[in-house]
Amino acid sequence: MGVIHGIYLDLDDTLCAYWDASKLALRETFDAHGPPGFTVDDMIGAWAQAFRDFSPSLKHTGWYETYLKFGEPTRTEQMRRTLAEIGIEDSELARTLGDAYGAARDRNLKLFPESLEFLDRAKEKGYKLGLITNGPADIQRQEIATLGIERYFDAVLIEGEMGEGKPKPGVFRRAEREFGLSGSEILFVGNSYAHDIAPAIEAGWRTAWIRRPSDVPPSAPTGSGPRSFDDRPDGAPPPDLMTDNLLAVLDWLDRALF
Repeated sequence: MGVIHGIYLDLDDTLCAYWDASKLALRETFDAHGPPGFTVDDMIGAWAQAFRDFSPSLKHTGWYETYLKFGEPTRTEQMRRTLAEIGIEDSELARTLGDAYGAARDRNLKLFPESLEFLDRAKEKGYKLGLITNGPADIQRQEIATLGIERYFDAVLIEGEMGEGKPKPGVFRRAEREFGLSGSEILFVGNSYAHDIAPAIEAGWRTAWIRRPSDVPPSAPTGSGPRSFDDRPDGAPPPDLMTDNLLAVLDWLDRALF
């Protein structure tokens, strides 16, 4: 195994609190623009059900090509389906809700407290840094700009710009070429076992799995609580490191013998 020279990171819920921003944005949006007769919690419940139905099929339907480039159409469709859950058909309201939610989510988006220190220290230590993030091209670029972190990265790989995203093997091969490194010289840091850790292990990379209690989407069943710290599928290979703090990744790299 090679010495680690490059670190790729996921963005949402690894460097920034995406689902926290989403939950706040939904509350603000439905409080300001929700239809009469329905509480904010009613609307969030409808949104969650619509999301559970719509999101899993997104990449296997005609929506995917549009989704890759622009976040607005699928965000509006999500709100249209939310309204349909409560028996309302109103395309204009769906667009208003979608636009308000998108703006509020971006406004509420924040880095985790240790993220900038992690990026600064990693650069000082001489690691190449890269970002691999799934999502629409325009939304992911906006998030990076909102957070002010593009300057840290030697490579930024976005699903919407590549035409494919994690966990596709081609994404990891492309990332290796961007750095000019072999897989054994790269560490991947991410919060999703299925999309980040498992494919990185398969690619021959080292892995650090970030597990945070906030990493629960609004679509999670009511009362489900925080996810288990280690909720890998049975028999799935473990990451090299599992932690709830990015700075522990650098401490581990300082101690690790490869």
